[in-house]
Amino acid sequence: MRGLVVKNTGSWYMVRSTDGTIIPCKIKGNFRLRGIRSTNPIAVGDYVAFTTNKEGTAFISEIEERRNYIIRKASNLSKQSHILAANLDMVLLIVTLRHPETSTTFIDRFLASAEAYRIPVVILFNKEDLYDEEERAEVEKLSMLYSSLCYSCFTISVKKQIGLDFLPKMLNQKVTLIAGHSGVGKSALLNYLVPSANVRTAPISEAHNVGLHTTTFSELFELPSGGGLIDIPGVKGFGTFDFEKTEVSSYFREIFRIGGACRYSDCLHQEEPGCAVREALEKGEIAHSRYMSYLSMLGDKEEPKYREAY
Repeated sequence: MRGLVVKNTGSWYMVRSTDGTIIPCKIKGNFRLRGIRSTNPIAVGDYVAFTTNKEGTAFISEIEERRNYIIRKASNLSKQSHILAANLDMVLLIVTLRHPETSTTFIDRFLASAEAYRIPVVILFNKEDLYDEEERAEVEKLSMLYSSLCYSCFTISVKKQIGLDFLPKMLNQKVTLIAGHSGVGKSALLNYLVPSANVRTAPISEAHNVGLHTTTFSELFELPSGGGLIDIPGVKGFGTFDFEKTEVSSYFREIFRIGGACRYSDCLHQEEPGCAVREALEKGEIAHSRYMSYLSMLGDKEEPKYREAY
């Protein structure tokens, strides 16, 4: 039988079969012997083949080839990677300037990973209702930066339901991942778009100005108009996975474009002579924050959770 993985609880996978039935499944023992070094060899959004036995237990035997996925370095050092979701049409990356802070480093690393697998990202600057005039100007500056790179950016307030009217039409018939730190408003947005989801929300920690985890498992919720939203636990840091150094610039749109004029085709845009990227940086044609994010990926620093702002 064939089905779509709609929830991952860690030990069980909830699979929606072609007739709409939700069937709890486990992985067959030999599945883990196929060189899949990941904290989750199967992710929400995967299409799988499964079989049932006389006891009524179902086992996943095959996973279909993925169209794309969002992947990051696993926090569990015994593994290599963690797949956030698979077979996506789009990502909504929810960003907050404060309460909690989302650094440009985190944004850029996430965008680079999505760029690698050609997944469109829409950036939502949430909690507009909490910002003062200076903070609103900072949000506008960030929005202009990413808009100039052809990322769609919107300033919203999920709590006050400001600036959300465009979302149902944008999400119609698409499978979309909602991503961001804990506390940025992912669950509240999901509840707005899928009222029947009734996902729990929680206030951020006043002591540390960081979000508290309310989503513990990844899950796909069906949209009333068609399509679905994948809700995942908040991502604290975003360690990039399996990128060659010479590939990294390809995932920064402006660096890739300007880098074509470098003297050397394998230029890493650090100290090489005739580097068009360094020259553009000095002229202000490349944002300093973006260049620093690029360098951090080249070195792939073990994060102080990649939360530092530039």
